[in-house]
Amino acid sequence: MKPGIHPNYAEIDVRCACGATWKSFSTKDELHLDICNNCHPFYTGRQKLIDTEGRVERFTKRFGTQTLEGSKKQAEANQAAKAAKAKKSGASA
Repeated sequence: MKPGIHPNYAEIDVRCACGATWKSFSTKDELHLDICNNCHPFYTGRQKLIDTEGRVERFTKRFGTQTLEGSKKQAEANQAAKAAKAKKSGASA
């Protein structure tokens, strides 16, 4: 490596908005992060659905209730078929 052309690569403190700190190496003096593995929803398992401008509600209104109603009708039909089959097998036994 040529001397004098490379930036200083030193150990620094990395700080997250959640308060977590750790040591790392960087060419910057210090790093401030918005999110880290301690507070990121993917790693913590606490995913939140962010509704921007009511889009989720609009989608649910358009498609969610239809899908749920269709699933309910399907489930009721399956239960009725099972009940009829059980009644039929119980009568023949």
